Amino acid sequence: MRSLSFVMVLAVSLVCGAAAAADPIIIKFSHVVAKDTPKGKAAERFKQLAEMRTNGRVRIELFPNSTLYKDKEEMEALQLGAVQMLAPSLAKFGPLGVKEFEVFDLPYIFPDKAVLQRVTEGPIGAQLFAKLETHGIKGLAYWDNGFKVMSANRPLHTPEDFRGLKMRIQASKVLDAQFRALGANPQVMAFSDVYQGLQTGVVDGTENPPSNLYTQKMYEVQKNVTVSNHGYLGYAVIVNKKFWEELPPDIRSALEDAMKDATRYANAIAQQENDEDLARIKASGKSDVYYLTDAEKASWRAALLPVQKSMASRIGADLIDSINKESAALGYK
Repeated sequence: MRSLSFVMVLAVSLVCGAAAAADPIIIKFSHVVAKDTPKGKAAERFKQLAEMRTNGRVRIELFPNSTLYKDKEEMEALQLGAVQMLAPSLAKFGPLGVKEFEVFDLPYIFPDKAVLQRVTEGPIGAQLFAKLETHGIKGLAYWDNGFKVMSANRPLHTPEDFRGLKMRIQASKVLDAQFRALGANPQVMAFSDVYQGLQTGVVDGTENPPSNLYTQKMYEVQKNVTVSNHGYLGYAVIVNKKFWEELPPDIRSALEDAMKDATRYANAIAQQENDEDLARIKASGKSDVYYLTDAEKASWRAALLPVQKSMASRIGADLIDSINKESAALGYK
């Protein structure tokens, strides 16, 4: 009887063990933009690669378009472990207490993508990610979403055209300073509320890459779009640090490889998506798309470059200087 009982216990243990081993690790990946944006498509690519390369031992559950958490909620949810992965815009780390990330919000800090890549893929990007770890966050990758355009219900050709406008911003001291330098009134508003805010006149205008302007249908309630490329919008893919470090090493390695390939994909499609969506906005006839002349670009730069100096004490003068040195290394003054 004793041997029979032992056999039964062993059999039950093996069945339970097999069932436990079959249960996949769930990673909830929340973000606030539409599925058909560069970030949305990159998240889908990461899901496919991660599940394939872990042979189903990991399941990625995607929650796009603020269906799980909004802007102000998602970071706390990650730190509490209610969600494991996010891809917030880089401006979101300032309110968290890592003000150095607001360097990405500075107008005209990145003259082109080549300078940007030297920063995100080099020592500066790694040093910024290291600052997140004391907040229980692990940085995995930087995802591109391109340079921003301005929109409003009046033409925006010169800095004077912004005077008195209520412009929606993310919660960023730098973006606040940017619009105050133009004589506008910055208004912090969650990304998911921007369309309604523009439609009802709570805010008069906003800034975004064309892909966000198009997929969120903001262009339908904005008569004018100016291709200014004055600022950059990118994302950081982040995970709950404790969750990440407790993953089996082989799983973590597979996820890192999947993230590298998803990042290459994200950064490759961003410019193409923005170009195509800007063309769609223009073709809709609902917004007049305007390209700044060289003289107008010079006036915008003259109005906005002082923001770099005024924000140096907040972000770090050395950090700003190091990025400007990367620009100089590629021939920019």
